[in-house]
Amino acid sequence: MRLPRLLLAAATLTALTACSGGGGGGVDGTPGAAGLRDPYFPKAGNGGYDVGHYDLTLAYDPDAEHLTGTATITARATQDLSAFNLDLKGLDVENVTVEGREARFNRAGQELTVRPPDELDDGETFRVRVRYSGEPETITDADDSEEGWLPTDDGAVGLGEPVGSMAWFPGNHHPSDKATYDLAVTVPEEYGVVSNGELTDESTSGGRTTFRWHTAEPMASYLATVAVGDWKVSRSATGDGLPVYTAVDPEQEAASRPVLAQLPAIMKWEQDTFGPYPFSSTGAIVDRRGDAGYALETQHRPYFPGAPDTGTLVHELAHQWYGDSVTPKSWRDMWLNEGFATYAEWLWSEDHGGDSAQEIFDALYDGDYFDDAAANEAVWAFPPGKPPDAAHISDSPVYQRGAMVLHRVRRTVGDDAFRALLRDWAAAHRHGNADTDDFTAFVEESAPEKDFTEIWEDWLFGDGKPERP
Repeated sequence: MRLPRLLLAAATLTALTACSGGGGGGVDGTPGAAGLRDPYFPKAGNGGYDVGHYDLTLAYDPDAEHLTGTATITARATQDLSAFNLDLKGLDVENVTVEGREARFNRAGQELTVRPPDELDDGETFRVRVRYSGEPETITDADDSEEGWLPTDDGAVGLGEPVGSMAWFPGNHHPSDKATYDLAVTVPEEYGVVSNGELTDESTSGGRTTFRWHTAEPMASYLATVAVGDWKVSRSATGDGLPVYTAVDPEQEAASRPVLAQLPAIMKWEQDTFGPYPFSSTGAIVDRRGDAGYALETQHRPYFPGAPDTGTLVHELAHQWYGDSVTPKSWRDMWLNEGFATYAEWLWSEDHGGDSAQEIFDALYDGDYFDDAAANEAVWAFPPGKPPDAAHISDSPVYQRGAMVLHRVRRTVGDDAFRALLRDWAAAHRHGNADTDDFTAFVEESAPEKDFTEIWEDWLFGDGKPERP
């Protein structure tokens, strides 16, 4: 449930100074862009390369709130590179190597600029290793929510949407660059660590425990998480054998149990509705209430700052298809995440004896959905396909009006065709990226005899409240 960034641009890099030793020599390549010019987060991500894999080795001391890390990043150059950037906010960089040789680097804001000893050729696969340490930062977004590294009463949690992951590991932090992950996290033995993917090993020595997690499917860095704390862990499987791993703070266990018991049924309904589940496991992380104040669709197992209700669990699990597997190309396309996940709640209600999607649509249109008049009016503050700025990409129009766009599509194509469209869209862009133009073209190609002009112009991109359909 929250936000992303994108595109490509040439940017002027600051002059490099030798912060560490390394080879020299002339190079003919050019620096990669220091940012991808995302419409809302222009500094996010970097040009000139594509990451394939992150191997993160972390050690965290909750008492001192100190993190030590080594990030080994395997990437492919997409141009001849004389230098490239990584996004990293705060923390002290101790050493950088490229292909095992020391590299020169410098810091400027969130940019870690690296000059490899030798030019990297277009198409070349290379490995960069960054050693770093310090107290990770909590980042305050434009909408005043907090992300990055958030200390909790019994540990900490790393949350990344939209730009928080750069607070705890260096990388190409834009949703358009997805990669696989290995994380090894060492903590005092009284703590547990939960992350994405599968737990492949857990070993204790000298009073400290190392947890190793592996994510085999591509993942945008904003969906990566590390949750350190006291956990009640449950391992099970859905009816079709999908592994379920839930980690619940003991203080939240009693309140969470009835909702999490519905997880297998929700997963079955979502697979029936959205198509095959795109990942190798599912589950949830339920933390004690802290600074986050929001749920987040971290890949494989969503994060909840306290016991969720059924609708929120449905919403965050639906994101595994819409947002996690089909990831937006830029943060402007946020409604493709939140509109779909919100409409999943409407469909769940309709299929399980609650209000129909049409009744929810009507209540929103008539201003009867929220108890607060201002909240009802806020639905029409801006079009979902065109949020005004970064501070508003998680506002009501992106969620509720985004879902209303999907309902208008459903009413135009019919129920059966719409259900097929939900599955086909998830399948067509499985483990990839898509934007709003991709979606509108997909809908039009799926029903060429229908006219969607009014939906796109008035409901998706139009200012103000459209006339009742």
